[in-house]
Amino acid sequence: MNQKGFIQIPILIAIIVGVLVLGSAYVAVKHFSQPVGQLSIPTSVEQSPPSGQSPNQPSGDKCGDSICDAFETANPNACPQDCGGSVPSGSPGQSSGQPTQGQTTGQNTQSSSISVKATGAKYKTVSAKSASGWFQTGQDADIMLSGIDFNNTGGALLFNHPGVVASDGTHLLLADRNNNRVLIWNKLPTGNTPPDLVLGQKDFTANNPGTGLDQMNWPVSVSVGGGKVVITDTYNDRILIWNSFPTKNGQSADLVINSVQGNKQQLQAEKKRSIQWPWGAWTDGKKLAITSTQNSLILLWNTFPTQNDQIADVYLAGRGDVGTPRTITSDGTHLIVGDHNPKVTAQGSVNFFWKNWPTTDDTPYDFFMSDPADPRGGWMQGAFTADGKLIMLGRMLHIWNSFPENAQDKPDISVGQGGYGSTGYNFSGGDGSGLAVIGNRLYISLSNGNKAVGLSSLPTKSSAKPDFAIGAPDINTNTLDTNFIMSNPVPATDGKSLFVSSDFTDGLYVYKNLPDESNAHPDFVYQGAGGWDNELFGNKLAVAGQSGVFIWNKLPTGGEQPDLVFASSIGNVRFQELKGVAMDDKYFYLSDYQANKVYVWKGVPGQNDNPLFSLSVQEPWRLSSDGKYLAVTRIYNHSIDIYSIDTLSVNSKPIASVGGVGKFNLPQYGVVSQGHLFVGDTGFNRVHVWKDINDAIAGKNADVILGAENPQDITPEIGRNKLFWPAAPAFDGSFLWLGEFKFSERLLRFSIKP
Repeated sequence: MNQKGFIQIPILIAIIVGVLVLGSAYVAVKHFSQPVGQLSIPTSVEQSPPSGQSPNQPSGDKCGDSICDAFETANPNACPQDCGGSVPSGSPGQSSGQPTQGQTTGQNTQSSSISVKATGAKYKTVSAKSASGWFQTGQDADIMLSGIDFNNTGGALLFNHPGVVASDGTHLLLADRNNNRVLIWNKLPTGNTPPDLVLGQKDFTANNPGTGLDQMNWPVSVSVGGGKVVITDTYNDRILIWNSFPTKNGQSADLVINSVQGNKQQLQAEKKRSIQWPWGAWTDGKKLAITSTQNSLILLWNTFPTQNDQIADVYLAGRGDVGTPRTITSDGTHLIVGDHNPKVTAQGSVNFFWKNWPTTDDTPYDFFMSDPADPRGGWMQGAFTADGKLIMLGRMLHIWNSFPENAQDKPDISVGQGGYGSTGYNFSGGDGSGLAVIGNRLYISLSNGNKAVGLSSLPTKSSAKPDFAIGAPDINTNTLDTNFIMSNPVPATDGKSLFVSSDFTDGLYVYKNLPDESNAHPDFVYQGAGGWDNELFGNKLAVAGQSGVFIWNKLPTGGEQPDLVFASSIGNVRFQELKGVAMDDKYFYLSDYQANKVYVWKGVPGQNDNPLFSLSVQEPWRLSSDGKYLAVTRIYNHSIDIYSIDTLSVNSKPIASVGGVGKFNLPQYGVVSQGHLFVGDTGFNRVHVWKDINDAIAGKNADVILGAENPQDITPEIGRNKLFWPAAPAFDGSFLWLGEFKFSERLLRFSIKP
């Protein structure tokens, strides 16, 4: 597999360039050199749809397959060659640059695939005001949107991207990943029943992370067996073990297995001592298996550990084929490990299968398998029944009546929705989801669905649906949606209103006024008008991403449709993978990651307008302009390139490249605003702030660092003065709005201090 997916401390890093859609990850991976000591950060971004596919069409949907499916029927311009309509601009069968039927250059365009919902929200508001002070290193954020509040989960039954679920036949345990806790039901629930106990926190409200034996930072997996409980405390790089079943809230672990301390060479020589970014765990109380994801290792203890930091008995690396191993499925005899970025020839993630429990180092796997319902999708996680059936959750729920013999051994039944427009229940899984089997009862945790669901008996038909939900009022409600959680939020503001775009939800969230309290809900929610980047200039708003651009000539504070929609092309430019958009009083800019270009038009273009010129930039990301400087984020170069707009031309080179390897780690957005520069240093979990952009151009360090007390503080955390994958800043003169990426979805506000 051509890899681009996971940044590691070792020399090679891989950066995920995939989008999670309905629980599946479409990934491509690429390796980069990186010095020892660089932070690890797995990250995912969107992937271009197939040629001729609408920018809003689900990635699993096929355009040009001669099938007029549900999405294409509801959105006739998405793929008219399948439904007998006119072909949109830039699609096969029509020359590039011609307007869509019913649209002319500059004409007001109503997109049938864009819906707008007024929420009736009420919230405390504030106006941006001139301030004479500035930001301060390590200062607290004021409010949090896209979440309940600081150190506040919203209660025992409001999850935040739950991880793996487990059971010993009596208790049910759920890793509530983004809330830094594990929830325990002492009796198996049959409905939306509150849990009895919580580990990692003292009560059901708090969610701050920590490093004590009674605390956690982003626990992904939990496993239970023989009275013992094992949790992967993922961002603390350790395994927590309870030797007897916990009986009180916040009970401390009895044992901890940390990675041995040492330099890279020592760790490589002692693979069985190395635990970094552990994701998956499995135990029956006799054996233990965990994945050391960052190190591309699977570690096995053939007898259950009895000491702190006990060294594993066996390591597995798939003879070099294991990339970033994730969840583990086992019955003590067989072993199955999901891998997000395998080093094998595959379209997406895979699972490695061992027919027998390995007892020697790097025992070869017997075969690997992609998700039978979606070879481009994510890995699967599952459990065994007492009579030997294997149940695995991928895009669908797959059941094998016996252990698969090879990669071609198809499941005996697959349950649920296999693709967009298909019938069946949508098991919206995603990173970290899992399942547990107790007799004939089945519990499934759905990370992207933000709940667990239960089936009272094992399904025998593909149309089977869950019987009840835990963490939601019913099996179809997603509390991420009802609480307006904005995945990958990218803010834009004029100091009066706030606009937030999301590539993941394909949404645009509009606050008519600036909110002044946490958990304020937006006034309007657009579906089908999201994107990877946005830009607000004057009274105009632009949103762009993948192969679509949306432009409002007047800020849409009343739920107005965009005035311009560009699908697939503008003039002679065919969009491949749009990552950035910017505007100023002179130019309109779009960056295309796949084309290695930044396109520049004179003003907002019409459908047939060719760019004035383009800049050749290797893998350009988000863009920002203040009319004097153009900032081009180059995430994989770990830098922000600054161009002078006055002299901008096809031959222009950056006047400065801010950052670089070791200074930034996967910066997602450099924003120039009012003479300042703000950089979301995503991998190092901090924001660099230069009060004067000329200091950054001159190579000086930032005046202020947000999210950290010092340059060495790079651990992701969700505290009030800490950051977890900060990505997208926006400044209005008084407030800095900051969106966090993927594994945290908070939108924070920082105020200038006097």
